[in-house]
Amino acid sequence: MLKDLKSKLIRTRKNFEDKFDELLQSRKNREYILDELAESMILADMGINATEKIIHSIKQKTKKKDSFLIIKKILEEEIIKTLSQFPSDLNLDHSCSVIIMAGVNGGGKTTSLAKLGYHYKRQGKNVLMVAADTFRAAAQEQLALWGKKLNIPVIKGQYGADPASVIYDAIQSFKAHQFHILLVDTAGRIHTNINLMNELEKIKRVISKEIEGAPNEILLVLDASIGQNALIQAREFLKFSGLTGIFLAKLDGTAKGGSVISIVDELKLPIKFIGIGEGEKDLLYFSPQEFVKALLS
Repeated sequence: MLKDLKSKLIRTRKNFEDKFDELLQSRKNREYILDELAESMILADMGINATEKIIHSIKQKTKKKDSFLIIKKILEEEIIKTLSQFPSDLNLDHSCSVIIMAGVNGGGKTTSLAKLGYHYKRQGKNVLMVAADTFRAAAQEQLALWGKKLNIPVIKGQYGADPASVIYDAIQSFKAHQFHILLVDTAGRIHTNINLMNELEKIKRVISKEIEGAPNEILLVLDASIGQNALIQAREFLKFSGLTGIFLAKLDGTAKGGSVISIVDELKLPIKFIGIGEGEKDLLYFSPQEFVKALLS
């Protein structure tokens, strides 16, 4: 993971490396160092609130005469602490598990779902994918293409059909053929958020009624490349009850890798997966320790 992350976070890390080299040689006092670090953190899209919390904590844990290296070590520890606030373990211990993917259109939701399908298929699981975004023919076709490429069955409904009815049909097939993992792609029409949230709640009710303990995971897919704007999108989806974590997509080549910290800090949800490319293999479990190493070391 560390090698992959370092290559994907190179633009964000380079900004920190340049600043660290400058501070290491400057021999300035703690207040100057913290001001410079705060600026770098905000430029990396960590967000003002998360940055202020971390800087305040560093002040509490360091002395005025402490060197940059001591301050940097505390910085790393504080970011790891922020990212480790919430358990990231997956609730997939059941013989048949359901994962719902939610998020705005264009955020990488369908591709992220396909990556999960490939991931679990490689683990020997029988996977079924369902295209419940019946309002966008392109989304259904995209998932169908992924299914063909990965040799994973996909259930689709008619354009404009009730998504919950498509889910119901998929669940009957899921149970009849004894699949292990059901991956649900949903709509993301954020401009009609009230209807969308009601629709997502209805999907969740249908699933829970048909499969005990399901859905096991409801992952919010966010586009890392848009940084703080992802938070604006996410605030709408917090109205949808039951979110269990975040799938952070498109964390490759962005200069806004620091948004990971502000996303966890504000949403109070763990990041469970990260997408680091467009291919089906470009998926990693999220580790706070490995992420911080890739970002700051």
